[in-house]
Amino acid sequence: MTRGNQRELARQRNAKKQTDMHKGKRNDDGLSAAARKQRDAEIMQQKQKKANEKAEDKPK
Repeated sequence: MTRGNQRELARQRNAKKQTDMHKGKRNDDGLSAAARKQRDAEIMQQKQKKANEKAEDKPK
């Protein structure tokens, strides 16, 4: 009857592993939704500017 104990231990290990995996997923940087959107927009504008400059430097 040790099989039931093994199952229970496996369930506990799996539950702990799942909670540990999900702990790091959250990206809480302390910003509000509007501030995060503004920050992301600025980053994307910089990336687009860099891509445009790279395209202009490239000879046709």
